[in-house]
Amino acid sequence: MFKIRKATEQDIPTIFDLIKKLAVYEKLENEVVTSEEELKKNVFDNGFAKVLIGEEDGNPVGFALYFYNFSTFVGKPGIYLEDLFVEPDRRGKGYGKKLLIELAKIAETENCGRFEWSVLDWNTPSIEFYKSLGAKPMDEWTVFRLDKQGISELAKL
Repeated sequence: MFKIRKATEQDIPTIFDLIKKLAVYEKLENEVVTSEEELKKNVFDNGFAKVLIGEEDGNPVGFALYFYNFSTFVGKPGIYLEDLFVEPDRRGKGYGKKLLIELAKIAETENCGRFEWSVLDWNTPSIEFYKSLGAKPMDEWTVFRLDKQGISELAKL
């Protein structure tokens, strides 16, 4: 039996474990610099993000971490899915799709104008999965990023 629920502070160790497993899958283990304390502060204390936990028979097997953005052209908030992950041995059961459906329901209930996310170029299975759900790649857009050092350097100008 699969169930989706909102994460609570008690889920921080589980969320952190799933983040580390996602990093391994994406070959980005060295990029994980957060901690359980950082997640508590920024997700639960400051409310910068929200997390859904997917459970199979009461055991966490996946998560979706998202936050709200805003479209100036649409004039409405949107949901940005930062990460979606289902344990590799639990894939193929529709759990990822159920997590995306739950997020779409949240976006619809909250009158969001968009529901967006990014995917690594090499992740063909996920790209095909998202396309099968009606999602469209935004090929004409390029993502830009400043890391902590870049932010500091720009802020000093």
